[in-house]
Amino acid sequence: MAYDGGRGGGRGRGGGRGGPGGGRGGGRGGGSFKRGGAPGGRGGGRGGGRGRGGPGGRGRGGRGGGRGGSKQVIVEPHRHGGVFLARGKEDALVTLNTTPGESVYGEKRISVDAAEGQKVEYRVWNPFRSKLAAAILGGVDSIHMGPGSKVLYLGAASGTTVSHVADLVGKDGLVYAVEFSHRSGRDLINMAKKRTNVIPIIEDARHPHKYRMLVPMVDCIFADVAQPDQTRIVALNAHNFLKNQGHFVISIKASCIDSTAPAEAVFAAEVQKMKAEKMKPLEQLTLEPYERDHAVVIGTYRPPSKNKK
Repeated sequence: MAYDGGRGGGRGRGGGRGGPGGGRGGGRGGGSFKRGGAPGGRGGGRGGGRGRGGPGGRGRGGRGGGRGGSKQVIVEPHRHGGVFLARGKEDALVTLNTTPGESVYGEKRISVDAAEGQKVEYRVWNPFRSKLAAAILGGVDSIHMGPGSKVLYLGAASGTTVSHVADLVGKDGLVYAVEFSHRSGRDLINMAKKRTNVIPIIEDARHPHKYRMLVPMVDCIFADVAQPDQTRIVALNAHNFLKNQGHFVISIKASCIDSTAPAEAVFAAEVQKMKAEKMKPLEQLTLEPYERDHAVVIGTYRPPSKNKK
């Protein structure tokens, strides 16, 4: 005895709900007792179950081509060279990935279509994990490390921000990344194996003479060493490696220098120390809401004398 398939295709989330499977079997097995006959059982059970629309399960129909989905993402150049803004459902700071297909610290990657059917990949730059990204989003005037620059990076850690600096200086630039911790240094070296414009240096930044044969004169020093004598460390490296009229970008964590003083007083004291080392601060920016009691100070090393004509 044939049964129709009930509701059939149904609403379906990836192939329909498949129908309740042919009703409740064959009734109660052939009707009433007959003399000499057996009770006929419960027919064919409960049919074929409810089913959920074939082997595809519920299925959500894919994500429109993987990363980024079908939603259009537009990437625009930022006013800082080598930095970009990805405009989409949520805007994000990104850098052009110099090693497409590779993430460094699990960050998201965005692929966009370029000319002649090519795809260009960008990496999202998280300001909660990078002081430099936080400074850029905070509206800093200039970071002084555009495409083609040579940058000395003090306090490189595992290479999170270093990898983005390597992206923005590009293949014509170089990043000399100094890190004292051997554990973090291993991650830094592994990252540098794929990014050939990063030169990892596992040394103490307090002793720049130990790596003087590796580092040439640079355009900019970025420092995130979080030490009480941080300004002295940067000055030592500037005296050895920073060009005259070169620039420095220093991330200051107030509690690492003096946990008893107000953050503003700590920042002001550090600025005075910089001036004593021929480092002229040009701008200062707090990193709220990304970092608490942090500031970035940007300036020029050995600026030209105003008396010179």
